Amino acid sequence: MVETTLYLMAAAAATLLGFAWLALSMEAHWRQVFGQAAPAARSRRILRVLGGSALLAVPGLCLLADRPSMAALVWVMLLAGGAVAAALMLAYRPRALRWTYPWALGRSA
Repeated sequence: MVETTLYLMAAAAATLLGFAWLALSMEAHWRQVFGQAAPAARSRRILRVLGGSALLAVPGLCLLADRPSMAALVWVMLLAGGAVAAALMLAYRPRALRWTYPWALGRSA
């Protein structure tokens, strides 16, 4: 039972991180969060790869937690919830997403 909970928590965290990283790869959201000019092309590429990889890991984590029929349902619900959570964080507390990409904090404006 503890394993299932840990896998589901990891899936939820990966979903939120994935959507946050994909959002940070966009100039408008980057400015919201860091208050700086857009990241370099290399950083945008890294953020997109990180975001996509995190979202690709979610179905696997869901399958480790439960049987396939339930895992598919949980996966879809996590995607919906993660997208809404990331959008709400960007709308109300965008600077709270700074911890998702700490390498940008040392960068000058």
